Parts: sequence; structure tokens; C-alpha cells
Amino acid sequence: MIKNIFFCTVFFLTTLCINAQNSNFRIGVNYGFGSEFNNKDYTFTNNFYKAQVYYSFKESRNFKYEILIQPEINFGKHQLLNLYFVKPETPNFEEKRIKYMKLKEVREYVMNIGFVVRKPFAKSYSIYLLGSVGPMITDTETERMSSGFAFADVLALGFTADYNQFRFDIRPSLRHVSNAGLGSTNAGYNTKNIEFGVSYQL
Repeated sequence: MIKNIFFCTVFFLTTLCINAQNSNFRIGVNYGFGSEFNNKDYTFTNNFYKAQVYYSFKESRNFKYEILIQPEINFGKHQLLNLYFVKPETPNFEEKRIKYMKLKEVREYVMNIGFVVRKPFAKSYSIYLLGSVGPMITDTETERMSSGFAFADVLALGFTADYNQFRFDIRPSLRHVSNAGLGSTNAGYNTKNIEFGVSYQL
């Protein structure tokens, strides 16, 4: 059900932008991967796919400003390393330690909305700063986060090169996932990622 909603949203946004035929719109796709910052408590590796819908709404002498909508599906692998992270006061803590120390596959469905500040240079190149936040659904409970509703926050610094109507993108980023205390467990994940993409000017 969640997967169907995700792909229907991607289709709707793409169709909307194609029909708009407005030079301020750009659509694209990104692929990325990453892992947790080194720590003794857990491992988390991920790879993900994003649909990208850009809308350029303002341009000054030195900068361009854009809104970015990015539906995303994220495939993660998580494992608890430090069994003492699950404390004895946790109900059924011994059983949960055994359960959480097994390698798990985590799937996340995200709808991020971002703000981009872009600095063009030369004729076809630009660097940009991106901040985005959005709701997500995660399908797997771990010792760090309950399954269900949560949020994904991303901060990225990217580089692009234009060729005709195409734009090629490389984007290192930092990502934080948590549920803002809406679930019973909310330690969350912090990952460093890099993603590559291509977009097309409508």
C-alpha cells in the first residue's frame, strides 16, 4: 500500500511538470548510497532512489533559488553491535537484545521538500546548498527507532554541470532520521551519503 502511494505520487508530480511546460521546472532522478558515522553501537548502510522536481522561483545577480520536491525510497541494512544499548529496564530486554542484534533490512518511503541556494559559475557549472525535511514511513522496528511514521532531514552541498537541457549532479550529504518522539523509540540514525543524478529542463 505504501509503495503504491509512493509511486503514484512520483507519477503525479512528473505528469504535472510535463504538462506545465514551464522553463522554471526541471525533473530528474538521483541514486545514492551511504553509511552511518563510525560508532560502537550499530551499523547502518543504505542505498536510495529519488525522483527530483525542481522549481526555480527567484534569481539575483549571484544566486538562484529553487524549491525541490523529492519522493524517495531508501533500502537500508541495520545491525545492533552494542547489546548493552538495550537496557535491563526495557521489557523483555534479553529477547530484544537477541532480536535486534540480527542483521535487518529496513525500507523507508520519504517525501522530502527542500530549499536550494545555487551559485552559478563559468557558463555551465554551479555549486549549491540544499536543506530538506519531510515525512517518511519506515517498515522495520529496531532498537533505535520504532516502525511507522518518522522524519528525514538532509543537508547537502552539491556540484552540477549543464549540457544543453540536461544537468548532471553530484551531491555529498548528511542525513538524520528520527520520529520526533512520536514513537516509543527515537534514537534515530545519522548517515553520510553521496548521490548522483541527472535532470532535464522543461
